[in-house]
Amino acid sequence: MLNGKCLCGAITFTVRGDPVDTAYCHCSQCRRQSGHYWASASVLLDDISISGEVSWFAASPIARRGFCATCGSFLFWQGNDADNIGFSLGAIDGPTGITVAKHIFVADKGDYYPICDGLPQERSET
Repeated sequence: MLNGKCLCGAITFTVRGDPVDTAYCHCSQCRRQSGHYWASASVLLDDISISGEVSWFAASPIARRGFCATCGSFLFWQGNDADNIGFSLGAIDGPTGITVAKHIFVADKGDYYPICDGLPQERSET
């Protein structure tokens, strides 16, 4: 089980089960919202409990992003009508035990940093 929260603690969440789709996302939206690339994992909606009021923003026609309106922490990403939800690995309390599997949307990555860790890179563009 993993526990996470926003910076101010107004939103908390608990993840049960095994997270999947672990990735560093380099898309322009994740970089703009997080200040760099975003590290996340996904779970089925039945495997996450969220407490507090999440504010949702539809940054594109295919998905929405969940954040804390008080402190601004970017916590969740969910595709429209999806049965799973992505959550921020940086919001997890303590060690996660998770290993990120890949980089996604590297065609959109910033020019100010290299990717040198040897993980697979998906070039999809936003």
